[in-house]
Amino acid sequence: KMLRRVLCTMLLMGALPSLAELSQGHISVVLLGATGDLAKKYLWQGLFQLYIDQVSSGHSFTFHGAALTALEPGQKLMFDVLKKLACPPDESPNRCAVLKDQFLKLSQYHQLKTAENYTVLNREIETLLHQEGLKEAGRIFYFSVPPFAYTEIARHINSSCRPPPGAWLRVVLEKPFGHDLQSAQHLAVELTSFFREEEMYRVDHYLGKQAVAHILPFRDQNRQFLDPIWNRHHVERVEIVLKEIVDAKGRTSFYEQYGVIRDVLQNHLTEALMFLTMELPGNLSKAEEVLQCKLQALQSLRGLEKQSVVVGQYQAYASHVQEELQKGKDYVSTTPTFAGVLVHSDSLRWEGVPFLLTSGKALDERVGYVRVLFKNRAYCTQSEALRDAGHSQCKPKQIVFYIGHGTLSTPAVLVSRNLFRPIMPKSSWKEVVGQPDLHIFGQLLSDYYVYSPVKERDAYSVLISNIYHGRKDFFITTENLLASWAFWTPLLNSISHQAPRLYPGGVENQHFLDFEMVSGGLAFTVAEPVELLNPSGPMPSDYKTIQSKFRQSPLVSAWSEVLISQLASDVEKTASRAVARSGQFHLALSGGSSPVALFQRLARHHYDFPWRHTHLWLVDERCVPLTDPESNFFSLHNHLLQSIRVPYFNVHPMPVHLHQRLCVEEDGGTELYAKEIMALVANASFDLVLLGVGTDGHTASLFPHSENGLEGAQAVVLTESPVKPHQRMSLSLPLINKAQQVFVLVMGKGKHDITMQISRVGQEPRKWPISGVSPSSGQLVWYVDYEALLG
Repeated sequence: KMLRRVLCTMLLMGALPSLAELSQGHISVVLLGATGDLAKKYLWQGLFQLYIDQVSSGHSFTFHGAALTALEPGQKLMFDVLKKLACPPDESPNRCAVLKDQFLKLSQYHQLKTAENYTVLNREIETLLHQEGLKEAGRIFYFSVPPFAYTEIARHINSSCRPPPGAWLRVVLEKPFGHDLQSAQHLAVELTSFFREEEMYRVDHYLGKQAVAHILPFRDQNRQFLDPIWNRHHVERVEIVLKEIVDAKGRTSFYEQYGVIRDVLQNHLTEALMFLTMELPGNLSKAEEVLQCKLQALQSLRGLEKQSVVVGQYQAYASHVQEELQKGKDYVSTTPTFAGVLVHSDSLRWEGVPFLLTSGKALDERVGYVRVLFKNRAYCTQSEALRDAGHSQCKPKQIVFYIGHGTLSTPAVLVSRNLFRPIMPKSSWKEVVGQPDLHIFGQLLSDYYVYSPVKERDAYSVLISNIYHGRKDFFITTENLLASWAFWTPLLNSISHQAPRLYPGGVENQHFLDFEMVSGGLAFTVAEPVELLNPSGPMPSDYKTIQSKFRQSPLVSAWSEVLISQLASDVEKTASRAVARSGQFHLALSGGSSPVALFQRLARHHYDFPWRHTHLWLVDERCVPLTDPESNFFSLHNHLLQSIRVPYFNVHPMPVHLHQRLCVEEDGGTELYAKEIMALVANASFDLVLLGVGTDGHTASLFPHSENGLEGAQAVVLTESPVKPHQRMSLSLPLINKAQQVFVLVMGKGKHDITMQISRVGQEPRKWPISGVSPSSGQLVWYVDYEALLG
């Protein structure tokens, strides 16, 4: 009866109150992947630390290492690791020796390969508890295995290794949790078929880093100082940075799949961002409130565009990939090993504040930090040499959560002395004095109040302790995970073929990776050094904008980002000419997904656009309330209207919702809109109409074989779509053809077939409504990206 002998030994040492007081029951910890890299480096040490911390808690423990390796070799591998476990420095040698000996006796190895293996493990746990007369409190299964193995293991645990009713189950999952939104959703569906949400603990080990874990408590404890300044009026910018010296050598099979954005930014840096931007809940100890506030902060982030990011790749990466993955010399990887991303939040607190997320491999130093830099409106007449750091308002004002390494080499919280003296819990953080000549972020260390942990703890030890205590707020819920992937996936898709900037690596990088904020996006500050460029195949930048003819009309074609930029410039030029000519500009905009990128471009880059003199009309609308996300007006509002200064009486949504009904013919919505056009638009001739093309050849909401709108005198019509929502309101083809200019935007591989089809047909609007677009006295211009044009 090994467990009872261990308990008796601990009683003799005074480490336990009494056997009678072991009322909280027994916990079985199962570490899957017990002989793997992560387990060797961190997890066994973290479990040993848990045992040291909780041996007197009233719980008893057993630790089950498991892997696919057969019993004898697996046992040897595991116990070789356990024998090297270390106690914290403040533990006495005698107590350490006893604790380590007991931990080894409480640990055993299992081969878990088949369903039967899991059944046997369950039987062994139950038999042990029965023999010792102990009640089961719960089981922890730590998945230190590749995600492709999750589903099978989950099935086995659910079917034959769950604890009995009354005991809890905690399943710990390591990243990556998918590769994009779709794969994350797929994995989430599989796991939720076996485990309840409260049973799953998705680990992001950065949430165990002491400086990161203290961001929320710091904000909570210093509310009196931060409430007035923790907002867009006072914060200039925020930097969240993780730099590494090491390269990806030895990990290229993983890195080729994921790259730096998926590996670091989508998880570690995004979690730190949430801790900074989320609204503080009333009670930080309530995990549900914390998680809900995090989710709201995540959902308030503005969508990322291609120009929101700069990416790089260290020069030797290609040779590492060729060597490790047996790729040919002509193999070109576009996987980024460095990324800088500009993030904005549309919340009232943070609107307009730039958040810079940066990470990379083969950089000049290893360091991680979260830096909040405050605006400085002061002018000081006293010379800089005579300024007092504690009172001078001209010195920089910043709060830094220093994750580790770098100049300080330890976790720390730094607050500029000219801000406030922070309140810090003395039991866990101590004020640091000394090193007066040390500089950090352009200031002497003595210019800050500096605090470091009383006791440094490894991130995994912190997280394993939180798993034991059931602290879900330190882990990633399914809802938060999917919201994060929904935010990052569009950017990842847009840059998947983008050639990253090459950099030499280490201190030789010099200024190659410096970047700046330009026109709402990011750009490298210096040109790419020619000697690093050695492309072995055409990259997107090698293609210039194609200008020729399509269906006898002018064609502009380029990669999507360049195309949208060109289209936005052309729209602005058209607007300026119209305003100069007549004092106003009438623009009719289509719905759908294609114009969204244009709306965003106009909102964020065209500050000279004559919005004050612009009237915005809808080409078509779905018969849903304007507040419905399916509404074209809703999309227009979200992506354009709320970001520009256009007079509200110059915005003309289609009247699809009258008398609390949607698109009822007797309500006369089409006639109302037609009368409004006739009253305000000279000769009912719009200055510019923007159209798209559907995969069936429809344009506006004019569909093949449509009964209304392809001909006749009606200016505005009701139509039927083959897809939901079926009812639509649309400008008619005759009205569109009265426009001064018509721009048709076609984007994406999914539009290649229809692009080829309509390039070969004549004017057959009943079959292909887009083919009927032919302005009677105006100009038609096609804007088609390379994917739609070339496939």
